[in-house]
Amino acid sequence: MNDDALFKQLGAEREVLSVSQLNGRARQLLEDVFPRIWVEGELSNLARPSSGHLYFSLKDDRAQIRCACFRQHATRLKLALKDGLQVRARGRVSLYEGRGDYQLIVDSIEPAGDGALRQAFDALKAKLAAEGLFEQELKRPLPTHPARIGVITSASGAAVRDIISVFQRRAPFIELVIVPSAVQGREAAPQLVRALDMADRGGFDALIISRGGGSLEDLWPFNEEMVARAVAACTTPIISAVGHETDVSICDFVADVRAPTPSAAAELLSPDTQALLRQVEQLERRLLQRLRERLARARLQLDSLRQRLRHPGERLSQQAQRLDELELRLRRALRQQLAQQQQRLGHLRTRLQTQDPGRRLGQLRDQLQQLNLRLPRAMQQQLKQQRKQLEQAAQTLHLVSPLATLGRGYSILLDDQGAPVRSAAATQPGQRLKARLHYGELNVRVENQAPYTLSLLD
Repeated sequence: MNDDALFKQLGAEREVLSVSQLNGRARQLLEDVFPRIWVEGELSNLARPSSGHLYFSLKDDRAQIRCACFRQHATRLKLALKDGLQVRARGRVSLYEGRGDYQLIVDSIEPAGDGALRQAFDALKAKLAAEGLFEQELKRPLPTHPARIGVITSASGAAVRDIISVFQRRAPFIELVIVPSAVQGREAAPQLVRALDMADRGGFDALIISRGGGSLEDLWPFNEEMVARAVAACTTPIISAVGHETDVSICDFVADVRAPTPSAAAELLSPDTQALLRQVEQLERRLLQRLRERLARARLQLDSLRQRLRHPGERLSQQAQRLDELELRLRRALRQQLAQQQQRLGHLRTRLQTQDPGRRLGQLRDQLQQLNLRLPRAMQQQLKQQRKQLEQAAQTLHLVSPLATLGRGYSILLDDQGAPVRSAAATQPGQRLKARLHYGELNVRVENQAPYTLSLLD
C-alpha cells in the first residue's frame, strides 16, 4: 500500500492533522489492524496505583512494550505478578493518545516459559507433600559399605563421567552399573520410570538418579509426577542428584537423600579408600592389643591350672610309691606274725615236754582214788548245805521276783502293742511276739498254748 492509499484509508488525504487527531487515528488504525493477540515477555516496571489498575512493561532481549491492565480485569488475575516473571499477556494493541505511547491493553495474564513450569512445580510439590511423600519417616538410610550401585542417567552425559571418576578415585572396588535413560525431552519421563523400576529389581545396594545442570525446562522430566511416584515406590535407597547445587527438583524431595551435584552423590556412596585403610589399621592395632591382653590372661589362667592340675604320670608315680610302702608293711606284718606264732609254738613244745603224760596219768589215778573215798562224805555234806541254801534262795526268790531280772538270763514277752504277755492263754497259735532280753530283742512265734508251771526248785 502506497502513502496515498494509506492516507485515503485514514481519510486524511493531504489533510493537515493536529497531534490529537493523529494519535486518535493511529490508535484506530492499530486497533483495527491488530485484533486481540497474545504477547510473551518478561514483566518489568510493575506499578499498582490506588485506582486498582496495573501498569507494567513486557520486554525481551531487544525491545519492550508498555502494558495496562484495568481494574475490572486486574481483579480476576490468578497469577501473582512480580518483576522478572515470564508471562503471556492477552489483549489488544492500542495507543495512549495523551502521550502518543504505543501500548497493549491487557485483559488476561498467565505464566509463560519458566513461569508456567514454576507454577506447575509448586502445585505438584504441594500435592505430593499433602500425600506425605516427603515425610522423613519414609526415608531409608544409605548403606555404609555398598558393593553394587545402579546409576540412572544418560550414558553419554557429563553426570555419568563425574560419578565414574569419583568412584574410580575413592572406591574402585565398588561395582557400578549404568541404567541408561533420556534425561531431557518428552520421552525422558517414561524412560526414567522404566529405568527406576528395572533398577529397583536389579539387586543394587543403592541407586543414583542424576543429570547435569540446565534450565528449568531442561530439568523438567525430574519434576514429572510419574517420575516422583516411581522414586517413592523404590524399595532400594536412592539418591537424587539433579542439576547444579542451586537446582531443586521434585525428585529431590521424594528421594531418600538429595545430593547437590552428581559428584556429591558419588562421594556419599563411595567411602574414602584411604580413610577406610586408616580405619582398618586402627582396628587392627586395637585387635592386636586385645589379643595380647587376652593371651596374657590366658597364660596366667594356664599357669594357675598347671599348678592345680597334676600330670597323670606324677600321680601314677605317687600311687606306685604308696603301693611299694604297703607291700613292705605287709611283709613286715607277716614276718612279725610268723615270729609270734613260732615263739608260741616253742612255748607249747616246752610245756609239752615238761609234762609227761604217764606221770600225770599216775597222779590223776591217785587223786581219783582219794576222791572216790572222799566223795560219798562230801556229797552228803554238800547235799545238806545245798538244800539249806536252796531253801534260803527260794525264800529270797519269792521276795525279789527274779523273773523280772533280765540280767540273770530272763526275758519279757511283749505283744504287737508293746504290752507284756502274762499268760499263755492270752496268746494265739501263730501270733508274733517280741522277746526282750538283757541285750537286744528276739521276734518269736507262738507254737502251742500248753500250760507250764515253773518251779523254783527245778
